[in-house]
Amino acid sequence: MKKSALIVWGGWDGHEPELVAKRARKLLLEADFDVEVSQTLDAFLDLEKLQKLDLIVPLWTMGQIKGEQCGPVLRAVAGGVGIAGNHGGMNDAFRENTEWQFMCGGQWVAHPGNDGTPYRVNILNSSSPIVKDLSDFDVSSEHYYLHIDPAVEVLASTRFPVANGPHITNGAMTMPVAWTKRWGWGRVFYTSLGHHDDVFNIPQAGEIFRRGLLWAADSKAEAVKAGHAGDYERFFSATFT
Repeated sequence: MKKSALIVWGGWDGHEPELVAKRARKLLLEADFDVEVSQTLDAFLDLEKLQKLDLIVPLWTMGQIKGEQCGPVLRAVAGGVGIAGNHGGMNDAFRENTEWQFMCGGQWVAHPGNDGTPYRVNILNSSSPIVKDLSDFDVSSEHYYLHIDPAVEVLASTRFPVANGPHITNGAMTMPVAWTKRWGWGRVFYTSLGHHDDVFNIPQAGEIFRRGLLWAADSKAEAVKAGHAGDYERFFSATFT
């Protein structure tokens, strides 16, 4: 049976969500997925439909999500559906929704130097197939400063500071660029790369994105095998959307 994915794009046009959505769709079609693409957050309303998916790809920057739209995503992923995204389309999607941020594993707060900032992406020594045999590479783009969930498994990182700002007096520090984590039984993948779609023309950046999508999409089969698919209720209480 083919795997299935839902790509939902929109929000701020500056992140080229349509182009990134087309790229993600192409990658998934090449991997023999059934792919649905939507331009409305109402695509998240139907929990039963979301639970049948293998992968959700949110590409929506600086928007607002209603509780009835967010709740089904939180539950579907907790029940074993994978979720994967990039840059502002996932971790600057809904600034007012802390539950979304909790699931994603981080939140954008700044990009010192703005677009065109040169920086290096360092691939970490990891057993993850997402970064296996990849080498470090240079990027000229937004250099994302993020607030990070300590539970994430960091796959690639970068060093700060490389541009001026009030953060520089803290000295040199390492910031994650790509990571994975779990949300209930679901797999979560994120990369901060992709301010513009053409960043993924860098071979390593494009490969991290491609592998991250496929890794997250294996979540459902893993949950089914373990007997956990759809079992999200144990993770939720009145404190969650």
